[in-house]
Formats: sequence, C-alpha cells, structure tokens
Amino acid sequence: MISAIVPVWNGREHLASLLDSLDAQTLRAGEILAIDNGSSDGAPELARDRGARVIAMGGNAGFAPAVNRGIREARGEWIAILNTDVKLAPDYLQTLAARAAATDAAFATGKIVSPAGALDGAFDLTTRAATTWRAGAGMADAPPFDCERAITSAPFTAVLVRSEVFRKIGLLEEIFESYLEDVDFGLRCAGGGVAGLYVPTARAVHIGSASLGRWHPEIVRRISRNQLWLARRHFPARYWWRVLVGQLLWGGVAVRHLTGWAWLRGKIQGAGAFNLKISAENELSLLDTHLRSNEQFIRNASPDLYWRLYFLLTGVAK
Repeated sequence: MISAIVPVWNGREHLASLLDSLDAQTLRAGEILAIDNGSSDGAPELARDRGARVIAMGGNAGFAPAVNRGIREARGEWIAILNTDVKLAPDYLQTLAARAAATDAAFATGKIVSPAGALDGAFDLTTRAATTWRAGAGMADAPPFDCERAITSAPFTAVLVRSEVFRKIGLLEEIFESYLEDVDFGLRCAGGGVAGLYVPTARAVHIGSASLGRWHPEIVRRISRNQLWLARRHFPARYWWRVLVGQLLWGGVAVRHLTGWAWLRGKIQGAGAFNLKISAENELSLLDTHLRSNEQFIRNASPDLYWRLYFLLTGVAK
C-alpha cells in the first residue's frame, strides 16, 4: 500500500489540484495524510472533505517535522511525499513503484517540470562546497535528463520511498525545518550505501515555492543556514576551501537577488548552532566518492556561471 503524505500550509487551490491528480492515479494511494502546519485558508477542511486524514501540527513547524509526523502515522510499505503545489501525471505513482520494484531501488522520483515546460529538477547533486544543484533546473526538457539512472538524493517534491528506508537511515532532520532536509537525507543515504532511482518517464508539474516565492528572504536565510549545517554534519575539514568558495559564490547570487542580508543572517545562525557532526569514517569514504561523482556530472551538464566559477576557483573535480 502507498501512504501519501502532504504537508500543508495554506495553498488551498494548489492542494485541490494535487488531490485531483491523486484521484486520477492508475495506482492510487491507500491513504492520504494531510499534515497541517497551521493553515488559515481552509486547506485542511478541503483535504478532509476530499477523504484525507488531517493531522494538525498546531502551528507552522516546518516541512521536516510535518513529514516526520506523517511517516510515523503512515501504514503503507511505500511512502509518497508530495508538495501541495505539484500535479502528478496519472501514471506517476504506478511508474515509480514498478521501476523501483524491478530494480530493488530504495526510493524513486520522476522528472519534475515547471508549468512552462522547462525542467524544475530531476535529482539532487550536492558538492564538496555544501551547495546543491537540482539537476537540470531551468534547462530544457532534453538529454541528459531523459535517461533512467541510480541516484542517492531525490527532491522531496514528489518522491516514493520504501518505509523501511526511514527505519534504516532515520527520519528527516527536524532542525532544518524547511529546505535542504531532503539533501541531508540524501547525504545520509549516500553514506549508508542506500540507492534510489530517477525515472524520467514518470512526470509531474511543480509550481515551485508557491508559499513564499523562490527568492523570498526567509527561504534564503534557511537555505544559507542549512548549507553550513550540512557541511558541519557530513564533511571533513579538508573540504574547507571548497566550502568557503561555494558559500561565498552563493552569497553573491543572493546579493544579485537583493537578499544578501538574509544570506548573511543564515550564515551567522548556521555558524552559531551546536555541532551536528555525525558521519563515521566508512560513511565519509562512500560520501567522498559520491560527491566527486556529483561534481563531474555538474561540470559536464550545467551551464550556470556559478558552477563555472566554482570549478575555476577550486580546480577540476578530482
């Protein structure tokens, strides 16, 4: 059985579209859990009227705590984690479940596109800078993103995960609240030798940052903070130059979007938090191989100036 978990914070109209697409699935979820983060626009009432089980968090606890609550309550052997602002193709869940079963993948995600048809993102590739490229974001829906491939990090925009994976890897790290909690989970998968699958024949449309907007200062602050927490939790000290270069370059991007102060606040908060270091030596060895492979892919596939400058200043991914 598939348990669909939908964290909800307002966005009633988007939620209605998602529920329509869930009703149209060729392989339907056995249960839908709407985890309400304190909505005020009637979204929870809509979910309840449409047959979802609504679980109230009592306020806006963030994406990670809401997902974790849903995982604890879910009864299915498969967990579908879905943003409210996605619309799934009718065969999305069936395609992911079939390909994951055929390949024994621990989780699977499909090709996520924007309403205009460009790629919103395929899978996540984190580097030794503790910055992440959502592969293909903003690019044309074309190769190299038409090939099925093994992955270790999937966007939790619309992902299907075996419930047993959460028992092995653990739940989402709730201190991240929202943003990069799925990247942290992917790094733990990489360190633990857990692999998933990117299935481009499964498609979904994602509005993207529908609650606040892509470059809202609050989003930038949280991403900026959580990037440092990723580095502190998973990366050895020898990555320091790459982390410094990558973080400063990302700060430049934030300044260009008029959110430089939010970036700086995030870095101050990230530097002042408690130590999150947990990776063991065997995990670091697997993670290092994974991060180097990610950088090679990004160097070959991404046209972004950010990545060209990153590789110029840090050298070819070696």
